[in-house]
Amino acid sequence: MTPRAMPLFDTLSRFEQPNHSVNLYLAGLIQAGIADAGVTYEHSYDWLLEQRSVENNFKSHRSELTIFFHWLWRVEQRSITQVDRQVLSRYLEYCRQPPPALIGYCNLSQFKSCEGERLPNDSWKPFLGKSRDGAPLAYQLSHSAIRTKLALLSAFFSYLIDVDFLDRNPAAILLRAGRYKLSQQHQRAGEDDEQLKAFSELQWSYVMECCDRLADAEPEVHQRTRFLIHLMYSCYLRISEVAARPGYTPVMGQFRRDRKTGVWGFFVPMSKSGKSGTVAVSDQLLQSLTRYRRFLGLSELPAPDEQTPLLVRHRASGRGRDAGIRQANLGIRQLREIIDGVIAQAAELAAADGLHQDAAEMRALSSHSLRHTGISHDINLHGRPLSHVQADARHDSIDTTSRYLHTSRVERHESAARKPMETLGR
Repeated sequence: MTPRAMPLFDTLSRFEQPNHSVNLYLAGLIQAGIADAGVTYEHSYDWLLEQRSVENNFKSHRSELTIFFHWLWRVEQRSITQVDRQVLSRYLEYCRQPPPALIGYCNLSQFKSCEGERLPNDSWKPFLGKSRDGAPLAYQLSHSAIRTKLALLSAFFSYLIDVDFLDRNPAAILLRAGRYKLSQQHQRAGEDDEQLKAFSELQWSYVMECCDRLADAEPEVHQRTRFLIHLMYSCYLRISEVAARPGYTPVMGQFRRDRKTGVWGFFVPMSKSGKSGTVAVSDQLLQSLTRYRRFLGLSELPAPDEQTPLLVRHRASGRGRDAGIRQANLGIRQLREIIDGVIAQAAELAAADGLHQDAAEMRALSSHSLRHTGISHDINLHGRPLSHVQADARHDSIDTTSRYLHTSRVERHESAARKPMETLGR
């Protein structure tokens, strides 16, 4: 019997609304033995959020991930960590000849509203076929459509590598070799159109300026914002590592002073990627921490094992600051909105100075770009040793860290612009 396809992601306007049906479905997959189904879904959710600025991109990635996860979890009953070139080839063959029960012949919404709740639409099918005079035609998928599928999956696998969840990209391998190989012209075009993942030095200066302006203008709201941005950039943190979730509440006591050396570090417990460790803390981050804690009426630096929430919710009117502390922490969605707001306002500052291209590039970046930026700047601008950055980024391999030696296209062009035409010997 063909398993029914479950829609996983709602439309862009409803995307960030919790969906009870999807949560139950994921819980069932985990109970059935797909242990990382929930974590994989969270990563795909974050990835799709990064595509929301272009609705067509969002729709394309949403459609592909929905089909891929159905096949992966219900047909193959595998974890995404088990997907290699051979497994992915089977997925492509599945897409070439999908089960007839999963082919529809008209566009239907994946979810429907019922008494204020979004429920899966039982009539929706993941594959869209064609008909003629009311009669269905044989389902066909062109060679170029298969390559498009691989390109979409390759972008997603690349993201999973960036967040240290996977260490290989089987879709990219199939695109580079074999029957789905792209022409050299297409490969060069793909390299030239690389997505910017980190802020350039100039762009980041606007983010820092924006944080300071906001904190000075509205300290009750944005002292926390300033500290959050500084922390994520300096410690290469993922947003999930500073957000509250069931079973995890970030606290000030994660800042720890080594009794033997006197140096400070920030402890990151087990994260989505399964890696924990202590990140070295810079003097400037300690100053930022001290400023934030003074604003909260706390001692300058945390006491050992201090349980004060790391990011305090804004207190309700008339309840006092202590009430606000007890009501912490913030979740992923709230933190993402704060960071996205800072990026948007920083882009406006850049645009006001006539840097319209930089502003456009900044608007395409996201909260995860802070981690990329911190790592890239420490290697390429601040001269930190790769081994030190590897340890703080919690990369398993120095090869992963070395990828950040490739600076952004903007920075490469900036350095190229300063190259002389004549040698110094003349």
